[in-house]
Amino acid sequence: MNSSPVIAVTGLHRGENPQPGSAVIRSLRRVYPELRIVGLVYDSLESGLYSEEDAPDAAFTLSYPGAGEEAFWARIDAIREIEHFDVLIPCLDAEMAPLVESPEKLRERGIDVCLPSASSFQGRDKSKLEELCARTQCRTPQTIAVNDVSSLHQAAASLGGNVFVKGRFYEAKHATTPAAREAAFWHLMEQWGAPVLVQENVEGEEYNVIGLGDGSGQILGSCAIRKMLRTTSGKGFGGMVVRDSRLDAITQSLIAELRWNGPFELEFVKPDDRNEDFCLIEINPRFPAWCDFPSTLNCNLPAAALELALGWHPREPLGHPMPGKFFIRHAIDMTGDLRDLAALTTTGQFFRQPREFIPHVTSGRTF
Repeated sequence: MNSSPVIAVTGLHRGENPQPGSAVIRSLRRVYPELRIVGLVYDSLESGLYSEEDAPDAAFTLSYPGAGEEAFWARIDAIREIEHFDVLIPCLDAEMAPLVESPEKLRERGIDVCLPSASSFQGRDKSKLEELCARTQCRTPQTIAVNDVSSLHQAAASLGGNVFVKGRFYEAKHATTPAAREAAFWHLMEQWGAPVLVQENVEGEEYNVIGLGDGSGQILGSCAIRKMLRTTSGKGFGGMVVRDSRLDAITQSLIAELRWNGPFELEFVKPDDRNEDFCLIEINPRFPAWCDFPSTLNCNLPAAALELALGWHPREPLGHPMPGKFFIRHAIDMTGDLRDLAALTTTGQFFRQPREFIPHVTSGRTF
């Protein structure tokens, strides 16, 4: 290409429960330091906007998903009148459905993406996991979709009372009492709408697998971790690379069955009973917040996803991260400028001053 493509990335909040966008940006710039990146945000205080190392070059506010698809596409068109981005990397679950279900809207705008087909996306839905796992001989917790409080309590009782109450797109609450289940139900209904899912609680160690599918059933690269630290909401705050042939085989079987195209994260529990196999909890259809960790270990999945979206020949094969390497999340303070915050809040956009290249980047692919 004669010029560098412009990349739009969503999900730039980096609090206790961080979104993946900033990690995606950091990974992209490890390989493409001159890349121009646009942040698409829902809140002018998304902290990734103000990071020196992985902030976007420009930012624009999006309409909230609740405003509907028409408002979303109108805002995308308005943004591209100002900043004509070529590739979109969505990093939030709630954004995925309108994108994978309307590929023609992306094509007619000339926006390249690396996303699963609508059938693949629907096939990994939380409410469809039991069907998927039955076809791939993979264990998964029993899950019941509910739409009202009465059904909620009936489902929980049938699963032994010790359950997770989960939103249709995101978020899960561990609940062992009727009051806790009901509070979780109403919170998740307000946040994500119906149905709410009630899932059997499987005790054991938690494992996550991040990867990139090529759309034909093959995995271009992956990294598996065992969670070492968790936040109060159960999110991974630290993890260690593992290699397990059985975990690799289950992952390959699932991705092949779905013919998955693009980023994915599989969440597993290994039951305390050593005779039991890995249990699939859910499949996330995007990069997780820890996606930059494998990039430091010769497995840069966001850069490979960008190349896949653009139809480029892969830069190089993705390596297998070395077992025993680990990450621990580290919180620091971001320094912002009130002028940027005011511009984004009042006009829905701001542009950073020309960014100096990241000091630790010594080489990278150019366009």
